[in-house]
Amino acid sequence: MTLIKVETQINADIKTCFDLARDLDFYQQSLKHSKEIAISGKTTGLVDLDDIVIWETSHLGYVQHLTLKIVDFQSPKIFVDEIVNGSFKAYRHEHIFEEENDKTIMIDLFYYELPYGVFGKFLDWIYVKGYMSKLLKTRNQILRAKAEQVIVA
Repeated sequence: MTLIKVETQINADIKTCFDLARDLDFYQQSLKHSKEIAISGKTTGLVDLDDIVIWETSHLGYVQHLTLKIVDFQSPKIFVDEIVNGSFKAYRHEHIFEEENDKTIMIDLFYYELPYGVFGKFLDWIYVKGYMSKLLKTRNQILRAKAEQVIVA
């Protein structure tokens, strides 16, 4: 299984960061370029334990549907979403938040596995890991900018 770890330091309180990370409306707005749309289940507002979101996304050159469920939720420290149905063989995204010197450290641990055996491993190595790393980093920078703006305003 592949692991992508991204740490982002944010000059904002942990609750603001936690709530932005689980805000479906903000998430969809921050990833407009990939056309991620919550189409069923919970489609707006803040996700919580046992919520299911069915996403329509346009990644890797094709439209796909991913059904994700919030399987762990401990506000404002962690929430975890896992795949229920979709194009990944395995998918687990741990959103972890820590306080440090009046700042928040947001840690993404994104575990996934592609189907298709050796071909899937090759595709991951050549393209998917880099693509997903860039996607997470881009989203985190947008979240950081929004969270820090909330504090200033």
